[in-house]
This record gives sequence, structure tokens and C-alpha cells, in this order.
Amino acid sequence: MRITNTQDNLTALAVAGSYVTLLGWDMPKECILEQRVLGFAIERRRHSDGEVIWLSGMKTFQSVEPNPAPGVPVSTFKHPLQTFQWSDYSVSPGITYTYRIVARCGHPKSLTPGSSVTLTVTTEAVEQGRHAIHFNRGAIASQEYSRRFQGLTPDEVGQAAYNWLSRGLLEAIEGFIAQTKKGDELHGAFYEFKNHRIYTQLKLAKKRGVKLNILYDGDSQKKRNEEELLHSGIKSLTKARTHSGGCAHNKFLVWVRKGKAQEVLTGSTNLSKNGIFGHSNNIHIVRDMDVAQSFEEYWQILYRDLTRKPTAIAVEELGTRPPQPWDEETVSVFSPRNDCTVLDWYADLANAAERGIFATFPFGMDRRFIEVYDQEDAVLRFALMERKGNGRNYKKQAAEIDRIKKLKNVTIGLGSNIQVNSFDRWLAEIESIIPNKDERHVTYIHTKYMLLDPLGEDPIVITGSANFSKSSTDTNDENMLVIRGNKAVADIYLGEFMRLFTHYSFRNSLQYRDSQTPAAGQAYKYLLESPRWINGAYGKKSGYFHEGTDRALRRKYFSGQ
Repeated sequence: MRITNTQDNLTALAVAGSYVTLLGWDMPKECILEQRVLGFAIERRRHSDGEVIWLSGMKTFQSVEPNPAPGVPVSTFKHPLQTFQWSDYSVSPGITYTYRIVARCGHPKSLTPGSSVTLTVTTEAVEQGRHAIHFNRGAIASQEYSRRFQGLTPDEVGQAAYNWLSRGLLEAIEGFIAQTKKGDELHGAFYEFKNHRIYTQLKLAKKRGVKLNILYDGDSQKKRNEEELLHSGIKSLTKARTHSGGCAHNKFLVWVRKGKAQEVLTGSTNLSKNGIFGHSNNIHIVRDMDVAQSFEEYWQILYRDLTRKPTAIAVEELGTRPPQPWDEETVSVFSPRNDCTVLDWYADLANAAERGIFATFPFGMDRRFIEVYDQEDAVLRFALMERKGNGRNYKKQAAEIDRIKKLKNVTIGLGSNIQVNSFDRWLAEIESIIPNKDERHVTYIHTKYMLLDPLGEDPIVITGSANFSKSSTDTNDENMLVIRGNKAVADIYLGEFMRLFTHYSFRNSLQYRDSQTPAAGQAYKYLLESPRWINGAYGKKSGYFHEGTDRALRRKYFSGQ
């Protein structure tokens, strides 16, 4: 759900996903200077029980709190936000909240309220009817994890920590399996298939009389998968996919009843400890028989375990992409294919975005998307990357990323493997045992999705298992969903994207403090004690009202203008 409001010189937008409310606002520069606005506080009222709180930030006024406890949130009422965008990560699905954004004016030790604007939203239900979307908390929640579980690793805490990290993702997979009845079938294909809770649910389904057949990667993950399956009790219900062109990288389950596919569960989540609880991942359930049937037909091709070329021929016979005409909300796309037409299609869609592109590129950025991002204009282009590239061409890829990062309208968040707390050390330990060199060293971003004009009237969401790369298109087994015009789906994905971006900014800030001059480090650590904060901590070109900068574009975009 999204809503805008203009009141008392403030224009604001709230975008409510299921577990995130994204807030943006704007105020004329002259009003900020006239009222001596030192930042903005956000009050939240929860309608279900009347609870009223002030949202928290991380920075303080040095004159008020010179020695804040590291990583401890502070009230925006006393230490307001010197930005025009914030998110609330503590909301629950299907609940109504009213937010009041208040200018805090005057002097740090005697702040007074200025202009304010209110927004009332109801968060999206996880179950959207046709779509059900789950994101784990994973590594991106490491700051809150450390506060909540007092520095202990998940193994030390036990089930409570794993439940919190999952945020319903693992439970949704279990629920998808549990809905099946005698005579139903479940057909799956997984890259990593080594979770014993899923094994248990599959065994229970078998006892109910459900027919099961699960494919798993029999190439780079063969040894690890089969070690886990050895004593699982379901080994006879599985089959290795041994002839994929690169790797059998799918992660999906199809529910079939009386020979007709009913629903499909897909996404980026490997069924492993790091996939479910560590990496940032998602699952996306589509309750549409046509979409589910397309996955069933694809699964039947994979089950034949043909080599890459005959598999690609069979896959392309399922349907050409891009579709002509494009008259369905949800289009499924499968790999391998004989060429990269669908990758070109994604790039063309991205190039046509009018206001914003938000995408995750865990393993580097394909040349097609380098060209999409290498444009200095009024389109906001966000990208989250685990690293700048990989393989023999890493230096060239890294140089291109460094170059386009300098464009005013491009914001690229890069992974920072900083061991901030015990949770980070735990992630480093479980990542070290991953055998596949491409999947190793993915600590944070593992999702694969792209949002095109997500706040527009016709948003596009592309999501699934593929990494927006050539090999993910013409070599590996992969699947993607292309969803057009569904604002609720776009709102959920955008909130989660910005949650990841905020965490990346935090990790990058730790590096900045070490690498910048002492003066710049102080500027980053504390709130500025005058309205000059609108000019940015690092000079005029980082200012919120400097035309063409990413901050100026973001101020307008996220306030709904």
C-alpha cells in the first residue's frame, strides 16, 4: 500500500510492504532555513493497540550525546534524522499504522516542533491471494541480531535465533508442502537440497500418500547434497540432475493435483543453513494454475536429464520470450536457452524505466546492465552487489563499476565483509565450507531481482533464481518470474531492497570512518548542529538540494513527486 499527503509545507509518501514501511518526505529549502530545521522525527501509532513510539536513528548531536553507545539506537525526537528518507523495519503484516513526520527546529539542546505531516497505511498481508512473498532477515539484520541475542551465535542461542532469522521463510516452505493431500504430487528442483526440516515435511507428505520427486544439483553440489540425503529417509524420492550445462541452479516446488499444476514456490533460497538463515533470500509463491503448469512442463524437461543443447531446445519450445503480446500479469522464463534474448529483454525493460531502477547483482554486472547504468540523467539507478565482478576479467569489471559509481544518479552498494559481531563471524564460518566458488563469499546479497519504476502506475518486478548473467541464461538451469502492474508486489520488494541498501550503507560507513580524514569521520559520526546538514557532510555536491545529485533525485522520488 502506498499513500501521499501534503501538509504544512511538507510533502510525504509512505510505501507499506509486509514487514517494512518506507517513508520519504520533502520540504522547501527556504522553509528549512527559515524554521532552522535540524532534522525530522517520526512518530508511529499502531492502531491495533494504540501504542505510540518515536522511531529511532543511529546518530546523535555531539553537544547532547558526545559518547553514544556503539550500535544503540537513539530516539529521533531528541536526535532527528538529517535525511528525507527512512524506513520502519518493526511493522507486522496486515496492521494499520499512522506516521507523523515532524520537523525538529532550533538548537540541539532545546528542540521545538515545526511543520508536520501524517500518513496512515495498512501493511500488506504476506498472502496476496495470487502471490505470497517471504524474505528472510538473514545477514542484513546482523545489527539488530546482535542487540537482540547479546552477541551469541545462532548455534549458541538455538531455535529462537533461527526462527527470527527465517522471518517465516522456512515456515512458508514447510506450509507449502504441508497443504498437499493424498494423491497429490510435488515436483521440485534445487541447487542445494540439504535442510532436515524440509526432509521431515517431505516424509510426512509421503506418509499422507503424496507422490514426491525432487531433483537436486548433481554437479558442484553433488557430494554435499548426497551426504545430507544419505540418512534423510527420502533419498529414494530424489534424483541428481547430472547433465546441466553449468549447474542445476533452480530452487522451486510445483504442487500437482489430479494431473494439474496448482501452485509453484520459487525464489532465490537454497535449502541450506546459509541459504535460509544467512544470505538475504526470498521465496515467491504463485497461486496461478497457468504459471504453475509452465513450471511443471519445465520440470518434466529437467527430469529427462538431457545435456544443455537439447534441454535449451525443449525449454524454448515452452514459449518465446519476450512475449508478444504481453497480456499476462506474470510471465515465467526458464533456462538454459540457445541465446540471450531474454537477457536482452530485461535490459531493454530496464533501459525504458522513467524514474527508477533497483536491482541486485550478487556476482557482478553483465555488460548489458553496465550500459543501462552508464547514463547520467534523471533516472535513479540503484544496484546492490556482493562484489564488483569475478573471474579473469575482474579488474576490468571492477573498473567499470568504479566509473559508473561516480555518475550523479547512480548508487551502487558493495558488500563489506567486516566482522562487526559474532553473527558475522558465524556467517564467515558457514560460508567457508561452500564448495562452489561462485557461491562462496556471498555473505549478504543472494537475491536476484530487478524493480523497474516500482512507484509508478505500471511497475515491473523480475525475480527468481538467475543472476542476470549470460551463464544464467544460456548455460545453467534457472527460472524467473516477470510481474507487471502489481503495485502490492512492487511495494513489498522495494521495501526489502531499501532494507538491504540501508544495511550496506551502515557497513560502508564503518569503512569510511577508517579511510577518511578525522574531520570527515566526525562529520559522518555526528549530526550537524545547524540547517547546513542539507548541504551534505562532504560539500555542496553531496547536498539534498544540489540539482542532479542522487540525494536530490531521491528526495523527490521517495516523497512521491
